[in-house]
Amino acid sequence: MSVLKKPLITEKQTTASDKLGRFGFVVDRNASKSEIKAEIEKVYGVEVATINTMVMAAKAKQKYSKTAGFVSGRNPIYKKAIVTLKSGQIDFFENI
Repeated sequence: MSVLKKPLITEKQTTASDKLGRFGFVVDRNASKSEIKAEIEKVYGVEVATINTMVMAAKAKQKYSKTAGFVSGRNPIYKKAIVTLKSGQIDFFENI
């Protein structure tokens, strides 16, 4: 199973990647920073300067349905990694 699950493509993350060279990924919750770094360098062929990780908490969600009334649930917990590339690296999301 791969450490990287999917890239984070949001408005905030796109701005950070354009200005600061930082890219976000949703990663496996048990992955360490060294495993994430090795996987990114192998898959994308770039040099990683730093990695910041955080575990995002679950958020409660609620919606109203005519047949069932209020239906409540929650989003899953996930781990996010913000990767900063060394200077002079190219944008590796160009081929998406």
